[in-house]
Amino acid sequence: MPTVAALHLSPGRRLPMKAVDEVVVETGHGITGDRYENARHRQVTVQSADGLAAAAVDLGLEVKPAGTRRNITIDHGQVPTTPGARVRIGEVELEVVRVAAPCRILDDEIAPGAAAALRRRAGTVFRTVRGGTVRIGDEVSL
Repeated sequence: MPTVAALHLSPGRRLPMKAVDEVVVETGHGITGDRYENARHRQVTVQSADGLAAAAVDLGLEVKPAGTRRNITIDHGQVPTTPGARVRIGEVELEVVRVAAPCRILDDEIAPGAAAALRRRAGTVFRTVRGGTVRIGDEVSL
């Protein structure tokens, strides 16, 4: 079963991502203290280390979890992308809203070509169905 490998949040757009050991996820609001807290649909983003590894092969350099600006990185597995699909992370339940498209900012932040390498590998945007705390090492039910 996949587990949470990394957690990141940022209090504002374009501000650096901060690695943390746990996050509080509120039902209908997202991650406390993150830039997308209280957003209508984009409340939590989840990506897989498998996708980052595949992008790194295409890009020719390591793609670190914080570099993609996603909140939760799981250690392996395919993150669902079908709208309405559900994922459980520890005590938190999330519902897929859409695929998280990589933005061109990643070409500046990581390296030229990063956005293209991360296409279809940059994770998924979720809304929060049931809140709770997510910690590094929590099991993920895909």
